[in-house]
Amino acid sequence: MADYQAPLRDMHFVLNEVFDVASLWAQLPGLADVVDADTAAAILEEAGKVTAGSIAPLNRSGDEEGCSWHQGAVQTPAGFIEAYQTYAQGGWVGVGGSPEYGGMGMPKVIGAQVEEMVNSANLSFGLYPMLTAGACLSLLNHASEELKQQYLPNMYAGVWAGSMCLTEPHAGSDLGIIRTKAEPQSDGSYKVSGTKIFITGGEHDLTENIIHLVLAKLPDAPAGPKGISLFLVPKVMVNADGSLGERNSLGCGSIEHKMGIKASATCVMNFDGATGYLIGEVNKGLNAMFTMMNYERLGVGIQGLALGERSYQSAVEYARERIQSRAPTGPVAKDKAADPIIVHPDVRRMLLTMKALNEGGRAFSSYVAMQLDTAKYSEDATVAKRADELVALLTPVAKAFLTDMALETTVHGQQIFGGHGFIREWGQEQLVRDCRITQIYEGTNGIQALDLIGRKVIGNGGSYYRHFADEIQAFIASADASLGEFTAPLRAAVANLDELTAWVMDKAQGNPNEIGAASVEYLQVFGYTAYAYMWALMARAALDKEHQDDFYASKLGTARFYFARLLPRIHSLSASVKAGSASLFLLDAAQF
Repeated sequence: MADYQAPLRDMHFVLNEVFDVASLWAQLPGLADVVDADTAAAILEEAGKVTAGSIAPLNRSGDEEGCSWHQGAVQTPAGFIEAYQTYAQGGWVGVGGSPEYGGMGMPKVIGAQVEEMVNSANLSFGLYPMLTAGACLSLLNHASEELKQQYLPNMYAGVWAGSMCLTEPHAGSDLGIIRTKAEPQSDGSYKVSGTKIFITGGEHDLTENIIHLVLAKLPDAPAGPKGISLFLVPKVMVNADGSLGERNSLGCGSIEHKMGIKASATCVMNFDGATGYLIGEVNKGLNAMFTMMNYERLGVGIQGLALGERSYQSAVEYARERIQSRAPTGPVAKDKAADPIIVHPDVRRMLLTMKALNEGGRAFSSYVAMQLDTAKYSEDATVAKRADELVALLTPVAKAFLTDMALETTVHGQQIFGGHGFIREWGQEQLVRDCRITQIYEGTNGIQALDLIGRKVIGNGGSYYRHFADEIQAFIASADASLGEFTAPLRAAVANLDELTAWVMDKAQGNPNEIGAASVEYLQVFGYTAYAYMWALMARAALDKEHQDDFYASKLGTARFYFARLLPRIHSLSASVKAGSASLFLLDAAQF
């Protein structure tokens, strides 16, 4: 397995040459005096050193050792405590946190690059600070000032961690049927009781306290999702002066034995009359929790990208060194018994697919992060509203498409290694195992697809979709003729997506099953089209520079590969959508 190195050159290209983020920051009052291009470069450089030097070396050993549970206590693998302390002391847990409570205050587009680095280095490790940052976001946006003052500084500092407690044994994504109860107390607190499962970082030894965000229902709550409230439930009670008090009435009943992310503790959490505090309004818990969940959904997409990047780095190094057979056109390495496998067309197909999907995904996740920054900081209400609606539209695409492409990418990396890719010590099989969860948690990719077409397209009559499609059309209209080889297929792809969107919206009026039948393939078409836009933007930034630097020549070559070999996938996917739902219901349940 190649030693991980942060792809800083490509990150700088995306941020500075494709999107010119410094110009965006200069226009946003909350960021203009906080960050510039030099500050961002220094942050990313240091993050690259920390993740490659302190965290990446624990990836394989952490997978092999895993977490262990004994009488309610969870122990992380050797080296994790020390690496976490290094990470936390560097301020990385609070990189995007509010400076008012001790965070670094960096824009999301910088945080996204840091997230990619830590998850490429070690996904299991990266989950701990990720959940903490998401919990902080919900607290910042919805908690009382008293709770924010008491909990956020230590969470941003990494002294305390956070977790998100949603799922129950009988209730996966259907949160409306949760049974966890919260009983109001005379002092304004609540007694929370219930069992939660699949809780990432619910218990561990990295921090002195864990702050759980727990969904529960009051005794008189309405049925369904409208009766859910959100509570802050600390593992250890916090005294008025900020010191730690007694252990709260909660515990970890067990940890799961998983296919991957073995060094991340996935816990069964039991709350037995635990003291909790209301976050936001009664029965409005989902609103507060979705602030965190949407953050995590983009973060999970970035996890997929991160694993794809790690797999690619190892695969391309292996392909340059491994010798097998001769090139179809004759010997290339004439001084060797065979040629490096990178000469073979099929290996090049896999490597270029990995490279195109990784770099397209990096640009797309950065684009979504920029919309988050615009929505948060812009003082122009119209601009902020448009950005917020783009985030709503693109978040399910970022979560589902990036992770679907990540599984393809990590499998390609494993395949390039041949038999060695199936063997543990080469590292590629771990990336495949770790990647698989990204398509499942934070809402399965099927649910993301339903959210995209049902809520984010049909639910608003296509108005959110038009923001994105019109932006692409404006780019095409303004593009120089020299970009024609990229803008012509992009124009056709957008026209296809326009037609497909109208088709689904029309058919759904007469048959509700058409939404579910079309959703996954529709999201895939959307994703490939969005990546085509990203690749056209990157091609514009690289054009006429290919003779200056191999980086730009590589970028343009990869762009041409994407348009030639990957974008055409939209045609078969579109045909599947238009085949409708009828064939899905030809069998009775007993006939399966």
